[in-house]
Amino acid sequence: MDKRQFLAAAFAAASVPAGAQAPAARGKRGPALLTVTGEGVRPNRGAFDPVRDQMMAKQKLAFAKAHAFDFATLAAMPSRTIRPTLEYDRKPHALSGPALVDVLRAAGVRASAGRLAMRAVDGYAPTISIADAAKYGFIVATHLDGQTMALGGLGPLWAVYDADRFPDMAAKPVDQRFALCPWGLYHIDVQAS
Repeated sequence: MDKRQFLAAAFAAASVPAGAQAPAARGKRGPALLTVTGEGVRPNRGAFDPVRDQMMAKQKLAFAKAHAFDFATLAAMPSRTIRPTLEYDRKPHALSGPALVDVLRAAGVRASAGRLAMRAVDGYAPTISIADAAKYGFIVATHLDGQTMALGGLGPLWAVYDADRFPDMAAKPVDQRFALCPWGLYHIDVQAS
């Protein structure tokens, strides 16, 4: 799949209401929006393919095994809602989606130690410890203010937490609170500590 096809498929999946995607959760898989690789991953797809995984190839990623999630699978997981103040308009917004640690568990990862390299479609790749992902209550946001997030905005997926709830983060200027939160998230690499 070339980059244009991936982006078109990601946009199409993110723009369909969650209820309309229910058939995909019952057996038909939609396009992969999030791929988890690395330590402890239980694979549900093949190894890195330089033809199918063009964006990953351009960002110099490779893997022997991976667990891929489509939008319907993520949307069917138990959802949490957070309400952080966002830097874009300095107002609180409702973001919802599964807990990042639950996504990792669904991918087979049982480790509580180690690091997560989270990569956005633009190549931005902050790293956070699994312990901090749990401590700060990171979610893989699929919805912003009740609407799916489109590619080209903050979505279709955003690894994010409620910075307002943590004094050490809330003390920072709002434009510095989300440096560890890649929007347009599409890949997480689980690294041993």
